[in-house]
Amino acid sequence: MSTDHAMSSREAWPGAPFPLGATWDGEGTNFSLFSEHAEHVELCLFSDDGSEERIDLVERTAHNWHCYLPGVGPGQRYGYRVYGRYAPEEGHRFNPVKLLIDPYAKAIEGAVQWDAANVLPYTPDDTPDADLEPDDEDDALAIPKSVVVDRSFDWEGDVPPRRPWNETIIYETHVKGYTKRHPAVRDDLRGTYAGLASEEALAYMQRLGVTAVELLPIHHIADESFLHDRGLSNYWGYSSIGYLAPHSEYAATGRLGDQVLEFKGMVKALHRAGIEVILDVVYNHTAEGNHLGPMLSFRGVDNASYYRLVPDDERHYMDYTGTGNTLDARHPSVLRLIMDSLRYWVSECHVDGFRFDLASALARELYDVDRLSAFFDTIHQDPILSQVKLIAEPWDVGPGGYQVGNFPVLWSEWNGIYRDVVRDFWRGQSSVAEFASRFTGSSDLYESDGRQPFASINFVTAHDGFTLRDLVSYNEKHNEANGEDNRDGTDDNRSWNCGVEGETDDPAIIALRWRQQRNFLATLFLSQGVPMLLGGDELARTAHGNNNAWCQDNELSWYEWGLREGQGEHLEFTKGLIELRKAHPVFRRGKFLAGRESEGSGLPDVWWFRPDGRRMTQRDWQQPSAHVLGVFLNGQEIADRTPRGEPIEDDSFLLLFNAHHEDMTFTLPARRFGGDWVHELDTFDPALEPGAQRWPSRGEVLVPARSMKLLRRA
Repeated sequence: MSTDHAMSSREAWPGAPFPLGATWDGEGTNFSLFSEHAEHVELCLFSDDGSEERIDLVERTAHNWHCYLPGVGPGQRYGYRVYGRYAPEEGHRFNPVKLLIDPYAKAIEGAVQWDAANVLPYTPDDTPDADLEPDDEDDALAIPKSVVVDRSFDWEGDVPPRRPWNETIIYETHVKGYTKRHPAVRDDLRGTYAGLASEEALAYMQRLGVTAVELLPIHHIADESFLHDRGLSNYWGYSSIGYLAPHSEYAATGRLGDQVLEFKGMVKALHRAGIEVILDVVYNHTAEGNHLGPMLSFRGVDNASYYRLVPDDERHYMDYTGTGNTLDARHPSVLRLIMDSLRYWVSECHVDGFRFDLASALARELYDVDRLSAFFDTIHQDPILSQVKLIAEPWDVGPGGYQVGNFPVLWSEWNGIYRDVVRDFWRGQSSVAEFASRFTGSSDLYESDGRQPFASINFVTAHDGFTLRDLVSYNEKHNEANGEDNRDGTDDNRSWNCGVEGETDDPAIIALRWRQQRNFLATLFLSQGVPMLLGGDELARTAHGNNNAWCQDNELSWYEWGLREGQGEHLEFTKGLIELRKAHPVFRRGKFLAGRESEGSGLPDVWWFRPDGRRMTQRDWQQPSAHVLGVFLNGQEIADRTPRGEPIEDDSFLLLFNAHHEDMTFTLPARRFGGDWVHELDTFDPALEPGAQRWPSRGEVLVPARSMKLLRRA
């Protein structure tokens, strides 16, 4: 690839400052780049042989540098060189020998070629002050180019499913990992957007019964240089460098704009299958790392505007994310980038919602998390974004960053407290009072500010941490493959290996592990709130104890589709739980349970009882060692209403939880709660068919150790 360049002699029209990015109108392309502190900007066009043509951007409006080039269209590769002061101690790091990715690029051609040139803004050496002097090596060979795209697409009447929150079942998965080893997906489509949209991939999700996929980051990703040195890559993708560009490595069709069409085709196919698309988005930091990190885009475009810098020490970055930097969402142009990105994915790519990684970092005004920050205000007043699903990961790594329950209306949250309490309960460490609160939607966290049970995104496992199978198989993390001597990842003290660390041939231990997985899944899908299933847990996927597989783009992370012993039954059990939840509104109410008797049935909507069938007393709730609980859910008169106002009625159920290490006999409640009760589900004996057993009121039901039963009123 040539590094020759020349100043252009082509005619450049003034163009327009908005929209930002490269916008093709059918005859030419308008280019616009925001940089408040730049002194001069060059647009760089690249031909197929790699030669570079530079064009001075002499027009500047509202800090946007812009021009219009007739005859330039889709597939054109480009970048920017931005001139200004290199004064890290003042927050400025301009260096025009470093080619920069357009922050508004709709497509980016590929990966950083770390071995081709030095992409650091300084000459690397062993001194901690190396970044104080700029580097003079041109890095155009190493930097992926932005690409002009044709934004048209035939949506064929696509209409988003717009499924209500209380009917939503989320499946967290990875575009590549889901189909990379799928035997029914064509070889050339495995691990791609097109692979996820393939007939068999969609049919599996439909058979499973999930209603939404939450995709790990698909914004264009830049791997960290140290991963490249280790022969690894950022598989999870929390290393964004292009907020309007789908990651090109997940495209089967090409990297010069084809990835945009393929992504849109995937969304259209998922919608046809009745499945919503939620994107995991990372607006809190970028792939450029700390002050010693690479110069890929934002750092060279306008470091002082895009990043949160340490007050009185602007050479360094505020790091609320643990990655070295934090985007400054307080700056109007940075906030505009985030909002433009979100609107683009909804309006032009038809996605249905977002999960915001480390969302507390976006809400920070100074050092505190502000619920009324400009970020929230802007989203709430936006006519497009206020109507889609908004999910917060309600924490970051800064002081005061744990904000579960503190996000405003319109927002749902990953309920980390739910995860911890449910794990503790089934390993015999959590109180029944805390478990009951989480099981019924965490009203203590969400009800006071006007939110509903679906504000709680319930989960037991997620991409970050053990898989469900590993949760019951390992006490200690085994992250050696990551190359950090097993120092990375968290020490997960809420796992329970059922007596043996790792793999075992002991039939009793194997049976207990399968049962514990069923306990977790049954709790998840029968809880009030929105369940999120970690993709692969329904197949008992294992990462062999690696609880931080962020850099494992290999078989450790990819789904294994060939069913091993026990996996088929486990998959059917999971499907049955999802069918049960969908069939019965009592498990997915739109309003919090109140515990008060209704006028119609004379029974409370929820009633908690002891193993002797009597109501739980205040003293019972306060017993820290109690791990046995009965729950009555009244389906006869649910407080919810249909959109037309009709009352919703359902069957009533009893749930009998025994997290104790010994068997427990429950006496069923008195006759006023119902006459006969029939078996619906049993985590100890999942093969037992619904209706196979029947008990009268005040009858006795044996619930084996560490298991639960679900009974339906006959």
